[in-house]
Amino acid sequence: MQLKTKYKGFFGGYGTGKSETLANCAIIDAMHSPSALIGIYEPTYDLVRLIIAPRIQAKLDEYGMRYKYNKQENVIYTANGGIGDFILRTLDNPERIIGYETFRAHIDELDTLKTDKAQEAWNKTIARNRQSIFDVETGEPHQNQASVYTTPEGFKFCYNRWVRDGGDDYDFIQAATTSNPFLPPDYVQSLRDSYPEKLIEAYINGQFVNLTSGTVYEYFSRTDNASNETIQPGEPLHIGQDFNVGGCCSAVFVHRGDQIHCVDEFQSHDTFGILDNVANRYPNNPITFYPDASGFSGKTNASISDNQMLIDAGYELIAPRKNGLVKDRVNAVNTLFSKKKLFINTTKCVNITTSLEQQAYDKNGAPEKFGGSATVDDWNDALGYKVVRFRESIMQSINNLRIKVG
Repeated sequence: MQLKTKYKGFFGGYGTGKSETLANCAIIDAMHSPSALIGIYEPTYDLVRLIIAPRIQAKLDEYGMRYKYNKQENVIYTANGGIGDFILRTLDNPERIIGYETFRAHIDELDTLKTDKAQEAWNKTIARNRQSIFDVETGEPHQNQASVYTTPEGFKFCYNRWVRDGGDDYDFIQAATTSNPFLPPDYVQSLRDSYPEKLIEAYINGQFVNLTSGTVYEYFSRTDNASNETIQPGEPLHIGQDFNVGGCCSAVFVHRGDQIHCVDEFQSHDTFGILDNVANRYPNNPITFYPDASGFSGKTNASISDNQMLIDAGYELIAPRKNGLVKDRVNAVNTLFSKKKLFINTTKCVNITTSLEQQAYDKNGAPEKFGGSATVDDWNDALGYKVVRFRESIMQSINNLRIKVG
């Protein structure tokens, strides 16, 4: 709040109060003038709707300020004298950041975007940030400012812009999760138990660290993460499913207490082949699929979607309507490997084992794509669709702790 530079950065671990700081700073900025328009940006529309819009409204309620939220325009109009308005926008389509001028801008989780997308979104945002608001006493214009609040995601845009390149207009602070005295006493330990060491530096200590060196699944060891578990008669099976015309990849899991074991794999030509394989291989086992969300619209060989075919065949599906970030799926797999909660039967799952060892990052810092069907990335995706759902159940207890502290 006290930084005076034109471009400010708050780089902190989980639970450091980034969103709370953003909301308070945005409201303080709006108090400069009833004409002030404050831009607030989230990576996606869901985050605007679920996170920042409710947060700003809650703070306005707390301060006793009257307002109206126009959901169609995504603008919060205030009705108090001397206070400006808030325009809420997303970063996933930077070309849409047009047609208005802001006095101050506040950007949440900018580093979750790819570096080039973050650069484009930043350029578009500061280009809009040119509204002139004058001091009523001196007549001088107040400084336009743009602020970023994010957890470091490796050496990406925020590191390049604020740390590497810097300059007189750029200043930042870094904060660790442990700096927040209002968190539950076991919150930090819960995070430590849920992330591998490298991610702890970023997600707890708020440090910029290399998250894309070496192989993607660097925490996998075919020795330490090897499993001798096999499918037992009649036990529930959990299948991570990736769809590709000519090569659909399936990763089959069993649960053992708080661990999951990948105990089988198979490849099918299309969704009909998946159904045939399951019926022939596991005729007496209850099946739950964890498919690629694109299967709700994709069709490998039918007039209906792949996921709908699985549903019509009587199988339970656990899948979002839209896939989450790839990095979240990668983090989930690495975390469970490092915490010895994910194991692979390397004898039964030859393709998955070699895929985990071979996939690296490309020049853009994203997991390498190989092209074709049933390739390294496809097998790893099939594994990840199940694992990320399992890890979400572990993380739910941590999320509940965050909710309790507001």
